[in-house]
Amino acid sequence: MKKFDPATELSKLEQFGEFGGVNPSITDSATYTFLGAETMVDTFHGEAEGCFLYSRHWNPTNKYLSDALAAMEGTEAGWVTGSGMGAITSAILQLCNSGDHIVSSVTTYGGTYAFFKNYLPKFNIDVSFVIPTDLEAIKKAVRPNTKVIYTETISNPLLQISNLPEIAKISKSCGAKLVVDNTFSPMMISPYKLGADVVVYSMTKFINGKNDCVAGAICSDQEYINSLIDVNSGTAMLLGPVLDPLRSSSILKNLYTLHIRMKQHSKNALYLAEKFSEIGIKPIYPGLKSNPGYKLLTSLMNEEYGYGGLIAIDMKTKEKAYEFMEKMQERGVGYLAVSLGYYKTLFSNSGSSTSSEVPEDVQREMGMSPGLVRFSVGLDNDIERTYKLIKECF
Repeated sequence: MKKFDPATELSKLEQFGEFGGVNPSITDSATYTFLGAETMVDTFHGEAEGCFLYSRHWNPTNKYLSDALAAMEGTEAGWVTGSGMGAITSAILQLCNSGDHIVSSVTTYGGTYAFFKNYLPKFNIDVSFVIPTDLEAIKKAVRPNTKVIYTETISNPLLQISNLPEIAKISKSCGAKLVVDNTFSPMMISPYKLGADVVVYSMTKFINGKNDCVAGAICSDQEYINSLIDVNSGTAMLLGPVLDPLRSSSILKNLYTLHIRMKQHSKNALYLAEKFSEIGIKPIYPGLKSNPGYKLLTSLMNEEYGYGGLIAIDMKTKEKAYEFMEKMQERGVGYLAVSLGYYKTLFSNSGSSTSSEVPEDVQREMGMSPGLVRFSVGLDNDIERTYKLIKECF
């Protein structure tokens, strides 16, 4: 199989501005003119090439970004949303109807868990939660009405690695679609190439990398994306989670530095993980050979991008975690804040922040300590200095 390199595929895509600008033009129109009435009718029916109807459906600037993301993912098409949750909810609701069933990883972003656990029952959609590394549990959870198997490539916040090729076999055997959130591992992992049917992102994180906007993305085959934005039945078209084109333009510019940033995030995270291990602090980091997910991740990854920028350590209690994080912020390690993928290091106590929607008893069952601190390691040029500052806080 020919090696797939996301950055190379992205670089092949040539997009110019309307007047030959090196950056694509920004189109901030909500609606578009037609030279003929019949063309408008054809566009409503999805039968007119190169025509734009209304920016909730397609906007030229959003299409530039969508096409770039599709090139990066190796999919036929993409569509961008106003948030990561907008991408996740739209992707799922397009695939499921009342009476359907979903098998989902239990170790997942808190907002996703809440959507599955608390919101979907309103539509009589049932969800079974499983440990994502337990393939037998996934198989056993499948029902005749299972329409989606959902997982994160690298789970939030325990950094477990999903065996995407094997889960894809399960999904295909039961006729379900495999939906994968790849927010933690853009360019590192190419889920579509590993058997996923739909790939979703919170672009707020690594893809944009600046924490100056909220955005999401859905990448898949052309048929699925067309269904998603169909004017009569498309979930994204009818619910309207569209991304503002000005934000699309800024994210597109940032996308072309993603390969450089992911390498540095990964390099810095590996350095800290190794240093923590040396002083007896056991980090959760899949780039360490001692990590149970190391071999699997190594077999799946586009290796030059490293093992990712996320680390977790266990401070045992929330109180110790809070004290530790406050000290790190005071010493200039980074910021006590949620989110990830920023150029500065961010850290938070997962159980009381990004996973707080998951009940405490479920957190315990999945192996999440109340003192878990998740690091999103930044782009520090002097990571040795950062480590020394962190060490002072233990």
